[in-house]
Formats: sequence, structure tokens, C-alpha cells
Amino acid sequence: MPAISPEREQQFRRMRDTAREIFTSALSHASIENAFARNVHCERRVLRIGDDLYDLDTYNRVFVVSIGKAAHTMAAALEAQLGGSLEGIVASSVEPAIQVRGFRYFRGGHPTPTAESIRAADAILKSLTALDSAALVIFMISGGGSSIVEKPVGDEISLADLAATYQTLVHSGAPIAEINAIRKHLSAVKGGRLAQAAYPAQQVSILVSDVPDDTPDALASGPTVPDSTSIHDCERIAAKYNLVDQFPGPVADLFRQHALDETPKSDDPAFVRARWWAVLSNKVAIDEAAAAATRAGFAVEVDNSCDDWPYEKAAAYLLNRLRELRTKVLRVCLISGGEVTVTVRNGGIGGRNQQFALACAEPISGHDITVLSAGTDGIDGNSPAAGAVVDGSTITRASDRAGGPEAVRHALSGYNAYPLFDALGDTIITGPTGNNLRDLRILLAY
Repeated sequence: MPAISPEREQQFRRMRDTAREIFTSALSHASIENAFARNVHCERRVLRIGDDLYDLDTYNRVFVVSIGKAAHTMAAALEAQLGGSLEGIVASSVEPAIQVRGFRYFRGGHPTPTAESIRAADAILKSLTALDSAALVIFMISGGGSSIVEKPVGDEISLADLAATYQTLVHSGAPIAEINAIRKHLSAVKGGRLAQAAYPAQQVSILVSDVPDDTPDALASGPTVPDSTSIHDCERIAAKYNLVDQFPGPVADLFRQHALDETPKSDDPAFVRARWWAVLSNKVAIDEAAAAATRAGFAVEVDNSCDDWPYEKAAAYLLNRLRELRTKVLRVCLISGGEVTVTVRNGGIGGRNQQFALACAEPISGHDITVLSAGTDGIDGNSPAAGAVVDGSTITRASDRAGGPEAVRHALSGYNAYPLFDALGDTIITGPTGNNLRDLRILLAY
């Protein structure tokens, strides 16, 4: 590979740092603390959530259920508003830095459920079914809840069956909305079934969303909202990805026998006294990234049209879009939110963000382009990274340290991007952020 001059290498390094700074700024400004400051407020025992008011003194019990990757952060933010008089359950995939008094804590599994996931579901269901119409339930739902809190819809499905089903779904290449449609119909807590358990209590859900804005029932598989998917959808999706033969026996039998139970829809009585407020979503993270890129001197364009595309198709599309924009302006930043899909076969260590970034490395080699892709939850696949950054020097630097273009192709085909990025120092490491607003892709041309 031709050598890169010290001046260009300095520019590449500076632009990798700039991309990291844009991502970090988006994370810090699109925070749960900021979202609660805007949308949740309590004064004189009157709680405001969005445009709704709840006089807490009119309820005989206020019970809080916080689930998902942002569960700890949301519980702490609610306590900051309401003070120390809360009771409820918190279930997340990590241990809390600090426990809020009055809560029981569970550490469920992610991306597949564990025995603790089932214990969390059992505890939540038991608490909810004890409430009456004079109670208020505050649900706080964030991404990751699908596996963190889980209970099979029938006793014939074991934990091992459930875990195997999740693995099949996650590795199928299906977008998250389709994965969750099936999860809902196999679960005693998803697809509105937590709302059914809480009926006839008053309910309000505070959502930190890692799903498309127009599909709130896909968030954590929609435990507290009406389900827009059906048994027919599940059977269609299973056929589309040839899933039935890959499912464990008891799950496959439900499909073969057409024995799935339908989830509650919008006309179910459970939703008569239920409200939902999305206080954070991928759009907020995109807007904050755009503001940071503008401050850094870039003309900014947002293009989310490749959401849920296969990573190779998304990479080709966004790089072509960036080149088109580059013909019109000297410095441009293209921002893309949402998630790409990766169908993993005998994978190594990595995730969809690192796979996407690595797919961009060869096409931009030698060009003044930098591409960052990372998850706002701080976790990319089975790696310790949130994502990675590549630029026009990546292939050359890989030649010096990791084997060059052939190493990049081998890492791509083996779904093993993390070791290569780790060797180059180009991983994005944040640790779990306590937030979850889908992924950000930041493409810079200069």
C-alpha cells in the first residue's frame, strides 16, 4: 500500500477525533436526565408526564416498573423528581451503580433471557395483579427489555427453548420489528400483556425508544401498549426466514399446529386507562449529532432511509450519498440513524456497527472520508465496544499492523471485526451508557 504523508495522517487522525466528538456530544445531550427535565416534573404531589397530570394523593398505591438497558438511569431520574417515596421493580442487564430505596432489582439476560429474566417477570406479574383500580402504575420502558424481562406464554416452553429461539431470531437477519412480533406471541409479558396484568389500575408508560418512531409497540416488544402485530404476521415472518425448522421443538410445534395465542389489541379493556409518552428516541440523538457537526464546521444532511437494511447495502448507499453531497460542498457530514442488519454465520467478536464500519474501509481507502458507526447503548454485539471508526487510511494502517486488505476481508467474512479495530485503536469504547436510542452512523467528507 502507498505510504500516507505525515500531513494527511494528521488530518485523518483529527477527523477520527472529530467523528468521536460528534458521537460523544450526541450521547451527552440526548441523555435521560435531560429528557426527564423536559418531560417529567412533580410539584406538590402532582406529577406531570408529557401533557398528563397525576395527583399522587388520589391513588392508594403508586407502583413503578422500570425495564430495559436504561432502567437504572430512568429509576434514578424519576426518584430525582418524586423523592424517596417510591416502590417498584427495576430490571436491567447490568448491575446498578446505586440502588434507589424502595425498589427490588433484577439483572436479566441480554441478548438472550436467563433464569433471572424469568424471576423478574414473575415478580412484576405478581405485583401488578395485586393492584386495583385505585392504583397508579408508572411503567418505564427502554430497549433490551425483550430479553431482560421474559416469561414463556406456556409451561411447555423451557428457558433453554426460549434462549434457543432468541438466538435463532437474532441471527436470522430479520429486522427488530419482525423479531419482536414473534417474541410477543411467545411471551406472557410482551405485546401488551403487562398492561393486561395491571388492569384495572391507571397506567402511564414513559418510553426511551430504540425502535422506529412509528412502531412504539416494538420497543422491548411492547409490554404495555396495544400490539399491532398478529399471529398471521408471525407465521409469515417464520416462513420468510425459514425459522420453524430452526426453532426448538415446543416452539416449532406452536407454529406447525397454528396454536399461538393472539396478543391484546387497542380495543382491549386494559388500555382504557393507559397512556404512553416517548421522552427520548433516535431522532433526539440524530438532532444532537447534527448540532455538534454543525458546530464543527460541517454542512449536515440526515438520511435514515437505510434503517433495517443489510449492512452491505446500507454502506454502499450511504457512501454514494456522501459522494453526491461532497460535489456540492467542501465539508459535509451525513448522519444516519437506526439499525442495519447482519446475518451472522459462525461469527467471531464484533457487532453490526463494527461490521458496517469495516464494510466501508476498502471503498473509502485513500479518500478524505471518515465513517463512524456506534450504538448509543455502548454495546455492539458480543464485543466490549460500542462501534468503530474507519477512514481513508484504515487499509494502509491495517497493512502495517493487521495484515492489510486481506485481513479486512477475512474479518468481514468471519464477522470478527473487533480484533482488527482493537489492533488499530479504532474501536469506540464507552461502556454501557444507561441509555438506548438505536445506532448512529456519522460520515464525514472533507
